[in-house]
Amino acid sequence: MKMNNQQSQIPKRRLVAVCAIGLLLLAGGIFSAFAFEGLSLRAGSATTAPATNAAPGARTSLVTNAPVSYADLVSHTAPAVVTIYAERRVREPRQFPFFNNPFFGDPFFDEFFGKDGKRLTPREPDNSEAPRQMGLGSGVIVMADGYILTNHHVIDGADKIKVEFADKRSYEAKVVGSDPASDLAALKISARNLPTLPLGDSDKARVGDVVLAIGNPMGVGQTVTMGIISAKGRATGIGDGSFEDFIQTDAPINRGNSGGALIDTQGELIGINSQILSPSGGSIGIGFAIPSNMARNVMDQLIKSGKARRGMLGVIVQPLTSDLASTLGLADVRGALVSQVNAGGAAEKAGIRRGDVITAVNGAPVNNGNSLRNQIARMQPGSEVTLTITRDGREQQVKAALAELKADKGIGEEVGENEGKSKGKFGLSVEPLTPELADQLALKSDTRGLAVMGVDPLGPAADAGIQGGDVI
Repeated sequence: MKMNNQQSQIPKRRLVAVCAIGLLLLAGGIFSAFAFEGLSLRAGSATTAPATNAAPGARTSLVTNAPVSYADLVSHTAPAVVTIYAERRVREPRQFPFFNNPFFGDPFFDEFFGKDGKRLTPREPDNSEAPRQMGLGSGVIVMADGYILTNHHVIDGADKIKVEFADKRSYEAKVVGSDPASDLAALKISARNLPTLPLGDSDKARVGDVVLAIGNPMGVGQTVTMGIISAKGRATGIGDGSFEDFIQTDAPINRGNSGGALIDTQGELIGINSQILSPSGGSIGIGFAIPSNMARNVMDQLIKSGKARRGMLGVIVQPLTSDLASTLGLADVRGALVSQVNAGGAAEKAGIRRGDVITAVNGAPVNNGNSLRNQIARMQPGSEVTLTITRDGREQQVKAALAELKADKGIGEEVGENEGKSKGKFGLSVEPLTPELADQLALKSDTRGLAVMGVDPLGPAADAGIQGGDVI
């Protein structure tokens, strides 16, 4: 019986102990909750301090310190972005009477009209009643007295240009200067005390930075989109292809955004929206903007003289592969490998040789041929530059006085890049193996053959495994 009584009493004691422990835990939980709430409030108050990269007046998140609204930033910058209407008359080409006549090609009629109609006098078309075509783009006011920066392709061939503000004010504009090579143009309207966007330093922009794109996509009216910088130093080859150093962004850009602003969270212009990559013609998150530092250089020249002048080094370079870098004794696969030196050019006068690898211009790194082309193009003719080169595995510096790149020069005649895209049936470019080139490729000086200077990645040679630097 006692045993039974003791057994009956044990659960009661345990119950009392459990209840006591539960009360203690509950009290501790309540105390902890208040304590943690206090810590949370203190942490929250600490994170409300403005971020260094947040726009003035922008509201910020208590958790990440990131802006949750860009309204103040947009209201400050958007008035400096305008819509551009470019009107052009669609002109008919010169025509030859009966050019498509089935009698052409007949020897009898060739006696009278010339072979394929070449003796016929062309008939000038009557364009007085030709239909007019309206182009749409955007622009950025960069000077308060009416200077506007936009894309060359927005106003190319236009007979009449109208600039419209977001408040529907409009002005007739004239072209101050246009540069197809960089796809930039400067316009002027008769107005003063206009809102402007300051040009930022695009070299300081980093991949991952938040950016806003402002323009008039598809003619719907001024629109603001947000994204980040996805990449820098892009070359698309979509346009003229001469000088490309694009900022890539996923901020939605559509037709009509061309010439508009890409701004950072400080409200500075870091790019002029120029191109999109899209199979459908609409934004898929791959847009490209001309960096502000390139735009500033070209804009200043257009406003001053109506055209852009560029330096010329006088070399043709080829892509540097890991195999070539290893063969040439380079630590990194970086630089521009000189495959041709133009006779009498600045590079030849400076002592640059075929096989040299240019790794820096005035101390600024050269990543590839496109990088070298853009760095040289930023400089004025006659400028003296210091080139860092690697020759025979040793680094040295040479000085060169740049010549002037003429407007009618092709890309291959300046600082171009030989991509090895030969039109031959094998898809490769070769050069005779000289003793100097053999030495560069670590071969015996008496080795004979053809050195592969470039390979078309889509050609038969590439399919067979041939690479740049191979010797046939």
